[in-house]
Amino acid sequence: MSEIILHHYENSPFGQAMRLALGLKGLSWKSVTQPDICPKPDLSTLTGGYERIPVLQVGADIYCDTAVIVDALEMLKPEPSLYPEPLGFVGRMIALWSGGLWFMPAVGTALGTDPNIVSEAFWEDRATRFGMNREKFLPMVPHLVGQFNSGAELVAEALSDGREYIGGEQPGHADLMLYMNIRFVGFAGRKPSDFGAQVAAWFGRIDSIGYGDFEEWTTRQAIAQGRDIEPVGDYEVETGHGFSAGDEVSVRTESPDPATVNGTLIGLNNRQITIERIDDTAGKLHVHFPRLGQILAPA
Repeated sequence: MSEIILHHYENSPFGQAMRLALGLKGLSWKSVTQPDICPKPDLSTLTGGYERIPVLQVGADIYCDTAVIVDALEMLKPEPSLYPEPLGFVGRMIALWSGGLWFMPAVGTALGTDPNIVSEAFWEDRATRFGMNREKFLPMVPHLVGQFNSGAELVAEALSDGREYIGGEQPGHADLMLYMNIRFVGFAGRKPSDFGAQVAAWFGRIDSIGYGDFEEWTTRQAIAQGRDIEPVGDYEVETGHGFSAGDEVSVRTESPDPATVNGTLIGLNNRQITIERIDDTAGKLHVHFPRLGQILAPA
């Protein structure tokens, strides 16, 4: 039986959002704690080199990035949906804004007050992978705090009509991604109530979702899942993208991060990239990436 496994670490905002997504879905899952800085050799055994957090594993299918993780969760258990009506899939665009344009202001707000809250090794890791050079980043903190406050005001305005959640009566992907940033700035002593009573009440409702039923696992157990279970899915490489099924390709994120994953292309459309790779330890794996934000190139 394929287990649902989340590779994450406690203080990862994106990991926090996906833990809540699993709780919202009511799914039972296995928790594998990964390091917060590279290298992450056991994770790379499964992904082929991608070391960002979180990564979802379902047997021998490996989902890199929250965009494909939420798609996988929707497929595994459609209800309750992460895109409840009436907002529906518009919630995806709000989630992308929170995890993109609004995320670095959250980082600046969280770390700028006390840059020593994280280790020097953490700063070096983020400089290599995200361009967060400490000497250049810290002078930007006042600007980033202002940007975060402006974003928080948008959240407050959206909730000002008394709605329970961003989309109405049910929580979804958008709520989880907005929540993660407001939670993250707690490292700087900011409280949800700093952004208004309605934001604080909404934050409490999201917080109460919890993580569902989970069990701690080791990386060894996760790798054994990949080795012992055949990947699933019937994929197609759509025409018009400049690639064909069976092409040897590389995938990397649109960032300074040098990590590149190589494999055989088996699925491609405007939503997702799927490659097949063979690992000496973990066996045959299908590794999934979102199309948006990834650079797909011939290997």
